Amino acid sequence: MGDMRAACPERRVHVIGGGMAGLACAVRLTANGVPVSLWEGAGQAGGRCRSFHDALLDRHIDNGNHLLLSGNRAVRDFLATIGAPDALRGPERASFPFLDLATAERWTVVPSAGIFPWWLFSRRTRIPGTNIRDYLAGARLAWAKPGDTIASLFDTGSALYKRFWAPLTIAVLNTDPKEAAAELLWPVIQETFGKGEAACRPRYAPDGLSTAFVDPALAWLEQKGAEVTLKRRLSGLVLEGDRVTALDFGAARIALGEGDSVVLALPPAGVAKLLPELALPDQYRAIVNVHYRLDHAPKGFVSPLGILGGTAEWLFVRGDVASVTVSAADALAEVGEPEIITRVWRDVAQALGLNPDRPPLIARVIKEKRATFAQTPGQVTKRPGAGTRWRNLALAGDWTNTGLPATIEGAMRSGEVAAEVLG
Repeated sequence: MGDMRAACPERRVHVIGGGMAGLACAVRLTANGVPVSLWEGAGQAGGRCRSFHDALLDRHIDNGNHLLLSGNRAVRDFLATIGAPDALRGPERASFPFLDLATAERWTVVPSAGIFPWWLFSRRTRIPGTNIRDYLAGARLAWAKPGDTIASLFDTGSALYKRFWAPLTIAVLNTDPKEAAAELLWPVIQETFGKGEAACRPRYAPDGLSTAFVDPALAWLEQKGAEVTLKRRLSGLVLEGDRVTALDFGAARIALGEGDSVVLALPPAGVAKLLPELALPDQYRAIVNVHYRLDHAPKGFVSPLGILGGTAEWLFVRGDVASVTVSAADALAEVGEPEIITRVWRDVAQALGLNPDRPPLIARVIKEKRATFAQTPGQVTKRPGAGTRWRNLALAGDWTNTGLPATIEGAMRSGEVAAEVLG
C-alpha cells in the first residue's frame, strides 16, 4: 500500500464527505485561509441535497424537496461566501397555504411583520377552528425537558395540533409527534416565527439544489485552491494515541503531518464503521418523494402547499413537475411504487383540481429509508459534539449535537462548528 502523498509540512484539513455539512466545513476553513482536501465517496457531492436529470421524467429534479426559510442564517452566510447570494428565490412576504382534504378547507398562515404575532388576534388570519388561547400553549416548547415529546405538550385532539403543530413537527423533525423530541422544535420557532415575517419567507432553488448549493461551492473551493476528489471512499482511520496519523483509502494511504486534521462529515452509520467505539444515533426515519410530470404547468399555484388528511404532506410545483414529500414515512416506504403513485396522486389531484382517477403516465418515486436519524428523546442523547478524544479529529453532520433538527441549516452549522473546533 503506497502513500498517495507524503506528509505535508503545511497544515491541511481533510474533510471526509461532500454533503452539506462537509461543504460548509470546507468553505469555512478555506475562507479562513486553511488548506483543505475534500473527499467524497460518491460520484457527486451534495448528499441528500442534490439535483439530477431523471431519464424517466426527462426533467431536472431534486433528490428531495427541502423547505428553506429566510431566517436560516447558516444557509444565507454559506451562499454569500461562495458567491451565490441570490441562488434562492421566494415571495416578498411569508405565506403558507394549507389544504385539509377531509373538509376541503383552505387557509393561509401569514406571519405578522415584527416579533409580535398580530395575526393570532383575528379570526380571518388564524387557522380555522382555533382561538387565541390555543396558541398560548406553544410557550410550553420553551420549557420542554429532554424527555418531552411534542404530543406530550399539546392537546392532540385540538384543531391547532392537527393543523399546525403535528404537520410542522413531521416536516421539520421527520418524526411522528408522539415520539419527536420537543426540545428540537423550539430553536426553529425562535429563529423563524419568533422573529416575525421577515425570517419566515419560504426560499427555494428555482434551478435545483445542486445549481444553488453544490456546483457554486465546488467551483469556489477549487478556485480558492482547495483539493476536491470524488469517487474516493475512506476505508479506515489509522489511530495512534490521541491522533489520526493516516487516512486509509484501500489501495492507497495518506500519511498525516503533525499539523494535519480530519473532519468526518459522514452519516452516523458511516462514522460508526470507522469509529465503532463511539455511541452514535442508530435509528432512522424515512422520507418518500414522488415526482409527477404533468400535461402542463398549473397556473396560479402557490408552492409549497401543506396538505392534511391524506398521504401527501407538502406539494411543490416547478414548471410541469409536481413533487410531493412525505416525511416520517417508514410505513409508506414499504409500499410498492405503483400503489404510492396512485395513493399520493389522489391528494395532488384534489389540490390542483385535476382528475384523481387519471394519474400521469410518468411518475418517479424516490425512497430514502435513512433520510435522517430518528429525532426522538432517546436518540437525541446520542448526538455527539463536534470534538472527539482525538485532538486532530472532528465530526460534522446534521446528526451531531447542533441543538437544531436534522435540516440543511443544522448540517451547515455543524460544519461551521467542526471548523471552529479545529481552529
